Amino acid sequence: MHELSLCQNIIEIVEQQCKQHNVNKVTDLWLEVGALSCIEPSALEFGFEMAAQGTSAENCKLHLISIPAKAWCWDCKQLVEIQANNSTCPHCGSAHLQRQSGDELRIKEIAVE
Repeated sequence: MHELSLCQNIIEIVEQQCKQHNVNKVTDLWLEVGALSCIEPSALEFGFEMAAQGTSAENCKLHLISIPAKAWCWDCKQLVEIQANNSTCPHCGSAHLQRQSGDELRIKEIAVE
């Protein structure tokens, strides 16, 4: 379960930000999760709850924002939404795609008291 180690890294970042801004309590955390990131949302939520224990993020509400996977089609010159890494262009059927988004995991926003 790689989600737990991801959550530990997220908590480290949150703790650094709390220390830098003299914050004691995080109430909400928004994470952007790419559709092709291979992250299981329920495992991420469970891992986050475990990793946050005893930190400024303990009991904070985790909000997951799904980011669709997009790729540039070199043949029809369009940015298209894809469903998998080996997808073809939904417009022209080309396999000449360059992924632009979909594998990210990033902190979008932190709400504090």
